[in-house]
Amino acid sequence: MATTVGERDVIGEATLGELEATLRGRLVRPDDPDYDQARTVWNAAHDRRPALIIRCAGAADVIRAVEFARSEGLPVAVRGGAHSIAGFSTSDGGVVIDLSPMKGIRVDPQGRRALAQPGLTWSEFDHETQAFGLAVTGGLVSSTGIAGLTLGGGIGWLLRKYGLACDNLVSADVVTADGQLLTASEDSHPELFWALRGGGGNFGVMTSFEYRLHPVGPTVFAGPVFYGAADAAQVLRGWRDLTATMPDELTSLADIFVAPPVPFLPEAVHGQQVVGILGVYAGPVEDGAKAAQPLRTLAEPLADLMGPMPYVAMQSLLDPLWGPGAQNYFSGVMLNQLTDEAIDTLLTQHAAGQAPVRELHLHHGGGAMANAPAGGTAFALRDAAYILNIIARSPDREGFDEHVGWARTTHQAMDPWSTGGYVNFTSEPGQDKVRASYPPDTYARLVAVKDRYDPTNLFQLNQNIHPSGRS
Repeated sequence: MATTVGERDVIGEATLGELEATLRGRLVRPDDPDYDQARTVWNAAHDRRPALIIRCAGAADVIRAVEFARSEGLPVAVRGGAHSIAGFSTSDGGVVIDLSPMKGIRVDPQGRRALAQPGLTWSEFDHETQAFGLAVTGGLVSSTGIAGLTLGGGIGWLLRKYGLACDNLVSADVVTADGQLLTASEDSHPELFWALRGGGGNFGVMTSFEYRLHPVGPTVFAGPVFYGAADAAQVLRGWRDLTATMPDELTSLADIFVAPPVPFLPEAVHGQQVVGILGVYAGPVEDGAKAAQPLRTLAEPLADLMGPMPYVAMQSLLDPLWGPGAQNYFSGVMLNQLTDEAIDTLLTQHAAGQAPVRELHLHHGGGAMANAPAGGTAFALRDAAYILNIIARSPDREGFDEHVGWARTTHQAMDPWSTGGYVNFTSEPGQDKVRASYPPDTYARLVAVKDRYDPTNLFQLNQNIHPSGRS
């Protein structure tokens, strides 16, 4: 067994040698020259030092990594794209099961299916599927990994037409806490399959995902329109009113943010509050131009960049603003409505913040997300009209605690309109956050699945579902 010295587990060299000999991938140790690079995650708010990083080449390595961590009594962190907002893809003194080398993907254009490994990012996934004019709902930043986003639900530009990422999961291969490799689907381990679609990384380590694909692009009508602060309330109210009658093909969001110094925005608004209305139409470009036109005339735009563009360009549009290395805090709120008072509250809260990057973006729900069968997946808060993501981001630690305080205060200010939380947009672990994300009957069902597949809570670095009798 591992013994503890100070804050980090020390494992015998012979034990490590035995582990290394069984891997096709690579074992990264704290004294390796690339350890610091290997331990770094996207969110610099989490600077942790794992005892070991096991860079898996395939399912056999994952099985061995799980067995090793269990036998040594070490905490397990599972890493795909390393974008976990809460820092769950790393740990102090634990084992990181790093899936990032596992980037295989096979697309079946006739059957409209993709079999994808968990190390893929959405950019890599879309590169392959768009060769055939196919896609599935991905994230808003294409450097995000497919695995964590799918397991937590999966909000993106296609959700109103084609549902969440998890709604399009057909099957998944998963290594459970006892080292078994199982295939979960509607016909095989159906309760596990139900839990994987919205229950997060609580139940095992994914080694592959099978997705249902849909005809999208390669060219879509999409992009952003930007409006000034003086028109912010008018624009947000107008956008809200339009969402009541938008076709399901059109997925949009409204973003209150601080204008970055980019050439397509007037220099006079750089560093000032602006509102962006962004959208993607999942259908013919000419229909998209007509459907999106009202979004472009909510006031006099600062800049209008909507038009025909490659779907992959829209998927990666925000990437330059969301590179690694900054301090990030996210908080997600599901909203049942967006009243005038709620809009005023958001604008007031945004103006009160001091973070150099602070965003309040409202993702329009409904459509296919809301129309999925009740109880069909662990993602249960489908009646939310909007999903609010509260973001505070800073290039370094200076002032970051105050920025986090602003985000928490903003979350509290939106309580009158909240129907719960969203695990993928939650920076802090805690049972209050978990319980807010699942109705009581859904949570009880998740506990039952946890009891069956991970009764000792080996996989606890996540928005954790506690097994019965554990806290």
